[in-house]
Amino acid sequence: MKLYGYWRSSCSWRVRIGLELKGLSYENCPVHLVDDGGHQHRDDFRAKNPMRQLPVLEVRDGDVVAELSQSLAILEFLEERYPRAPLLPGSALERAKIRQLAEAINSGVQPLQNLAVMQKLKAESDVDAKAWSAYWIERGLKAYQAMLPDHGGPFCVGDAPTLADVCLIPQLYNARRFSVPFDELGRLLEIEAAAEELSAFQAAHPDRQPDAVL
Repeated sequence: MKLYGYWRSSCSWRVRIGLELKGLSYENCPVHLVDDGGHQHRDDFRAKNPMRQLPVLEVRDGDVVAELSQSLAILEFLEERYPRAPLLPGSALERAKIRQLAEAINSGVQPLQNLAVMQKLKAESDVDAKAWSAYWIERGLKAYQAMLPDHGGPFCVGDAPTLADVCLIPQLYNARRFSVPFDELGRLLEIEAAAEELSAFQAAHPDRQPDAVL
């Protein structure tokens, strides 16, 4: 498998976590989102993903090579093909709760603060793009914390990380980049601390990627 991503892209990071949790080997293929106007806009990458977004996972299915985009679609594919270390365990209702948390980040927070939105705001308005992003991140993380079940485990919905944690951890990193206060997010910090103890989360961290700029 080949993963086309960017070291600090939270969506790419999600997929790295999923691959690492499931113990899958992959080739990391960096795509720089900023240099030369963004390599995601080049013709060769647009052929892989017309949305010009990261990540893209290249997989082989028999003689067919497929290129998958959208991080949650990729993670659900990995879940179906490689069920070990399940990201969606439990009953149908429990899995729906995990998806609900994941989508709170995936569709309710991250799109409002991604690079393309910030670039558009800066280019075409007087809006403070950083303040805009911080507002939506803080609001979303407070809502996320309020939706967490009271189960006593170290992770979002139990004793092992799920798709909910895979989406949460990169968003907490983004929250710090935008100076979001954590005073009222103590439970999320506890989950983050538990995740940081696992080698899969350590290996997937942006600072450990070949294209990281430290």
